Amino acid sequence: MTGRPLTVMLVAAEASGDDRGAALARALKRRLGDGVRLMGVGGARMRAEGVESPFDIAELSIFGLLEGLLAYPKVVRRADETAALAAREAPDVAVLIDSWGFTLRVAQRLRRQAPNLPIVKYVAPQVWASRPGRARTAAQWFDLLLTIHGFDAPAFEREGLKTVLVGDATLAMDFGAADPARLRAAIGAAPDDPILLVLPGSRPSEIERVLPPFEEAVHRLKAERPGLHIVVPAAPTVADLVKARVAGWPHRAHVVEGEPAKRDAMKAATVALACSGTVTTELAVAGCPMVVGYRLAPVTYAILKRLIRTKFVTLFNIAAQDFVAPELIQDACNGEALAHEVALRLDDKALRERQAMRQTEALLKMGRGGPDPSEAAADAILGLVARYAGVSGAVARA
Repeated sequence: MTGRPLTVMLVAAEASGDDRGAALARALKRRLGDGVRLMGVGGARMRAEGVESPFDIAELSIFGLLEGLLAYPKVVRRADETAALAAREAPDVAVLIDSWGFTLRVAQRLRRQAPNLPIVKYVAPQVWASRPGRARTAAQWFDLLLTIHGFDAPAFEREGLKTVLVGDATLAMDFGAADPARLRAAIGAAPDDPILLVLPGSRPSEIERVLPPFEEAVHRLKAERPGLHIVVPAAPTVADLVKARVAGWPHRAHVVEGEPAKRDAMKAATVALACSGTVTTELAVAGCPMVVGYRLAPVTYAILKRLIRTKFVTLFNIAAQDFVAPELIQDACNGEALAHEVALRLDDKALRERQAMRQTEALLKMGRGGPDPSEAAADAILGLVARYAGVSGAVARA
């Protein structure tokens, strides 16, 4: 690699992975400057850091067994394209972020076409919740696993996969520049007006299944509270879908886009109604109490209900081993129940404050306050590259 930049391939297929990939890209550039070249697959945030994706990752934001089966031909085609990109660009290391189904297929193709390429998996499949056999599969195809939870490592290390705990980058989110007053001014809200933040997800399937009961809850709440302001941060992967749906609501709602506006909204909100996912941790870091909802395809839910080994879906609830934030899943995720839980929090400041405090306590159990995860991930990746370079050099000298 002497005389040319280190070429790092970063691959992410969802909004949360795009965030992690962008943060990792910044950490690598801080260390290596012009000594690193970034390429791969990602979204808008990774593109801003210099990763030009050959296709739109929105079509890969898939969750659910039935949805996965229907999308399988597209996933295979995009995995083939990603491997072809690697063949052209000859990366020195590949970092595959989250999105187990897609990144596993990419890893298999990379391993077959470049057996000596070090391959890193960033974010472990949740084998502690379901499908423990994935630990053995990961050990077969990856050289290094970067985990974001302390309870991930044992299952993978038992299979012989080198595992490094780097922590969850979401826990290190900085809201120092967030300005609640700026958001309130933008939507015409007075300092004491209540604001409901509605976060319906970052996958098209979530907009299809989760947004309808969220909409019903919002309509109920707005009918009872005309002065309630509704703000809907739209993830880049589904922004057009969200804006089209919200445009048809019978009352005013403010769709905001971009990371600064989202952080302003999270700090300004009175309560959030959130789709289960990374955004729940973001809200907890911002100090925002929330109600969590989620819906899957009925067949997917019936199967997963038999496979899942934890009664919680929200990470800080798992850390606390308690329903710090209420979770309304599947049939319980309906407009009436969601509106009831949100109304309790809108009407009770003490309840909001207790929940926000307990969310913060759970974040500490998750590792908040530790070293910066992106910096730790960059260290681990560069260490792997150095070890591979050393082995290659020894082989060449022999």
